[in-house]
Amino acid sequence: MPKLTEWAYRLSESLLADPLPRRWNHCQGVAQRARTIALVLGEDADLLEAAAVLHDIGYAPDLAKTGFHPLDGARYLRDVARADERIVNLVAHHSCAYMEADARELREELDSEFPHESPHLDDALCYCDMNTTPDGTPTNPIDRIDEITGRYGPESLIGTFIRRAEPEILACTSRVLERVSAAKRQPM
Repeated sequence: MPKLTEWAYRLSESLLADPLPRRWNHCQGVAQRARTIALVLGEDADLLEAAAVLHDIGYAPDLAKTGFHPLDGARYLRDVARADERIVNLVAHHSCAYMEADARELREELDSEFPHESPHLDDALCYCDMNTTPDGTPTNPIDRIDEITGRYGPESLIGTFIRRAEPEILACTSRVLERVSAAKRQPM
């Protein structure tokens, strides 16, 4: 395992495995999903896998400061873990975080502290997250959005955000699958 991903797995496990084992399983599943699309990521495959296994560390009880896990996780990665800036930015903006930041009135903080990473990596991380269940097994984005809405409630901030984000989540998934399909059609 490359050094970057090895570090990311150790850090994520240390923050999530004991207090939030289901979240840790989800992060491992998202990282596994990242490995399945490595062929379209080239040099960024390890970077995406590292971001995937770290994307939800902001839920860790010791890190949760604002209650907005992308921001809390990214701040920890930047300020404490001194992580690669690209990983930090991917975690900060994963899975349409800007829409949830709007709902929480944290958009200005998110955008001023963390620039967006490349669109294809943002798409890839969203794809990996939204195609993985809370237990870490593969799913599809429709079922994942339904599960999130059911878990938090349709009228909750999260339920409302995820339904608002649904078209973009589906578009991210479509763009990633198109890239994978095109890569598989390329002659060797």
